[in-house]
Amino acid sequence: MREMIYCQRCVYPQISVNISLDDDGVCSSCRAFEDAEETHLEEWKRRESLFLDLCESMQKHTAGDYDCIVPVGGGKDSYYQVHMMKKYGLKPLMVTYHGNNYLPEGQANLDRMKDALQCDHYIFHPNTEVLRKLNRVCFKMMGDMNWHNHAGIKILPMALAIKFQVPLVVWGETFWDISGMFSADDFPEYNKRMILEHDLRGYTLHDMVGQEGLTARDLSFINMPSDQAFTQSHVRGICVGNYFPWDPNQQVQVIKELYNWEDARLPFERTYRTMSNLDDMHENGIHDYMKFIKFGYGRCSDHASKDIRTGYMTRDEAIAMVRKYDHVKPRRDLARWLEYVDMSEEAFDRIADRFRDPRVWWIEDNQWHKCNVWGGYSSYGNVYLNADKQQPYKI
Repeated sequence: MREMIYCQRCVYPQISVNISLDDDGVCSSCRAFEDAEETHLEEWKRRESLFLDLCESMQKHTAGDYDCIVPVGGGKDSYYQVHMMKKYGLKPLMVTYHGNNYLPEGQANLDRMKDALQCDHYIFHPNTEVLRKLNRVCFKMMGDMNWHNHAGIKILPMALAIKFQVPLVVWGETFWDISGMFSADDFPEYNKRMILEHDLRGYTLHDMVGQEGLTARDLSFINMPSDQAFTQSHVRGICVGNYFPWDPNQQVQVIKELYNWEDARLPFERTYRTMSNLDDMHENGIHDYMKFIKFGYGRCSDHASKDIRTGYMTRDEAIAMVRKYDHVKPRRDLARWLEYVDMSEEAFDRIADRFRDPRVWWIEDNQWHKCNVWGGYSSYGNVYLNADKQQPYKI
C-alpha cells in the first residue's frame, strides 16, 4: 500500500507536478495563489503601467504589421487574451496550431474569432497522417497522445513571431497560477528551458524522427527556433495574468456577452466544467485519463482545486466532484481516438499500464489500487499482467 498525501486546502496530491507541501500541509500552488490574492488595487494599477511601458518599449522593435502575436485555440482564455490586447490599443495577429481534434463548438468558436474580434488569423493545419502517427508514437513513448499539441502551441507562435518580426507573444494564465512554480512577484516569461522541461516533458521532434517513418521535414512545424534567432529578434513571451487579475469564471462571462462565445454542448465525462479545452476533445478525455493512470488524479482535480482557491467551491464539494469524475474511463472519447489511430482498446490498456507510477499504484487481487483524497483506498480496474514476471505486458 502506497500513501498519497493531499493538500489540506485544495485536492492536489503531493505527487502533482512541481507541487510541494509546507509544514501546514498546504501546497505551493495554493500558497502562490494566496500571495496573489493579497495583491491590492494599487499594485494592479502599477502592473497595468508596467504592461503599458512594456508595450511601448517593444513597439520600437516592431518591423512588421503586428504589435503582438496571441496564440489562440478558440477557447475562453484566448478570446480574453485578444480582447485585452485590443482594449489596450495593440494590433494582434492570432495564431492557431490546429491539432485536428476540435469539438464542433470549439471549431465554431475558432471560426468566428476573426470576425468577432476583428483580427487577422493564421491557422496552421499539420498533415493529418503525420498527426495520426504522432498520436500513436507519443502515446507509446510517453503516455501522452497530445504531446504534439503542447509542442505546436508553444513553438509555432514563437517561430512566427521571429519570422514576421513581431516583438511580443502574449499568453494567458500565469505559470505560477498553474502549479506554484513561481510567486506572483516573479513575472515569469516564456523561455525555452521551461517549455522543454514542463510542456514537452524533455522530448523534442528528434525523439520522434524514425518512428513510423517520420522525418525531420515532416515535423518541421515543431522545430524550436535557435537561441541566436531568439536573441537577434528581441521576441518576448509574456502572460496577461502577470499584469491583470485572472479569473476564468468571470472572464468567460465577458466573452460570452461580447463575442457570443459558446461552451461545451454536452457534459464531459471526466470533469464538471464545460468551458475548458474545447479545442481538443481529448484534453479532458483520454489525455487526462492517462494523467489519472500515471499519477492517480485528473482534470477534475485541476478544475476543483482552482475553484476552491477562487471561492467557487468548498473543499468538501470539490472532493465530491473528484470522487465522481477523476477515475472515469471516457468511453465516447476513447472510441473516437482508437478509431482515429487504428488501435484496439486492449492494446490501449496494456500500453497505459506501463506508465503507472509505483508511488501511487499497487496491485492487490489482480486490480490496481490507490489512496484517495476522501480517505482510504479503492480499486480502479483490472491489471494486464505477465503471469511469470508479475509485470504489465510489453507491446
